[in-house]
Amino acid sequence: MSERTLYAGVDIGGTTTQAVLCDDTLTVLDRAETGTPATLGGRAMIDAALGALAPLLVSTPGRLAGVGVGAAGLVDPVEGRILVASDSFHGWAGFPVTAAVADALGVPAHLDNDVNAFLRGEVSSGAVRDAPDVLGITLGTGVGGALWTGGRLFAGPHGAAGEIGHIPGFGDLPCTCGGRGHLETLASGRSLAARYADRTGRTRTAHEVAEAADRGDEDARAVFRAAGAGLGRAIVMAAGLLDLTTVVIGGGVSRAWHLLEPAIREHLAEEPPVSGHPIHLVRAGLGADAVPVGAAARARAETAPTTGEHGGTRPYRAGAR
Repeated sequence: MSERTLYAGVDIGGTTTQAVLCDDTLTVLDRAETGTPATLGGRAMIDAALGALAPLLVSTPGRLAGVGVGAAGLVDPVEGRILVASDSFHGWAGFPVTAAVADALGVPAHLDNDVNAFLRGEVSSGAVRDAPDVLGITLGTGVGGALWTGGRLFAGPHGAAGEIGHIPGFGDLPCTCGGRGHLETLASGRSLAARYADRTGRTRTAHEVAEAADRGDEDARAVFRAAGAGLGRAIVMAAGLLDLTTVVIGGGVSRAWHLLEPAIREHLAEEPPVSGHPIHLVRAGLGADAVPVGAAARARAETAPTTGEHGGTRPYRAGAR
């Protein structure tokens, strides 16, 4: 019987790092989570990711053929480096992520922006599986976006395609990127909390604002309605420009889908795409697995499982000590 081929995916976030081990159908065989030592530098972050992955490789028999990494910020997927990272990451910009991972495990490694990995995961085995053209949106601390067109990820010439969170026209509040009135100032977790505080004087997290909305708090509900309306308007803009009519939304804020969805759909009904084709709006299906599974999908797509070559190194065999 032939040896099972395995692919690993890692999501390095500002707070937590998640790792999954998948078979060649991208079925998750095992998963692990650890804290991200974001203030200790790139080497410490990669070591934490490898530490989370190590017991999965020991306990799951098979042959590791490749590893994918999803990371926040602007990345160079060709060179496998972080180009720009937020201030919460120390010693991360410029760090050679794929070289460090490949050297440690002896298999090819690949790097993606975390939102691109999210969309790749949802298209590969999630809520929009096998869809040829999709706009992906993540609602977390910020608002991220990614494009899947013609059956492949479109990153753009500068790696910034799909950044729907940073299109203007949504008020005049300052955005974390330095601009003003971007969608992120309406629909991110940080912005939901800030807008609720402005209305009530009470400091709450986005999750707590959602809980207040569920208890009937009209200020909380208004904040989510505004976020949903903004998302609906941005989706209509994207649909008109790109002729994309499938949209998948994920990220931590999307857990309050019941609060966001009605306002999004209301706006989509008011301004349907000029193509005449209705927008197919879905909530992400993979949850926290979306980014690491998408990273594993990238490794599967670009790794020849019969060679396992990366700079002459041999493939790592999981389950062997």
